[in-house]
Amino acid sequence: MLSVRLNNTLESQLQVVSNQKHLSKSQVIKDALVYYFDMLQKESNQKTAYELGSDLFGKYSSGDGTLSTTYKQKLKDKINAKNNN
Repeated sequence: MLSVRLNNTLESQLQVVSNQKHLSKSQVIKDALVYYFDMLQKESNQKTAYELGSDLFGKYSSGDGTLSTTYKQKLKDKINAKNNN
């Protein structure tokens, strides 16, 4: 057995839902707790963005691990090669 204190707003909302659904207030609270715990379970089972894309990262790699640090020089070399032709 559990007792819960609700503020006036929550208690009136509970009464409205209870009347609309033709359920006892206890049943509405039980259903709400089941829904809440299910949502928590789903959140804990969700994969992160990294986990979702981990099989795609590096899939189409150039094999050159210096591209992020040498891109300016590589771009200059390509422009110079194009202009020299």
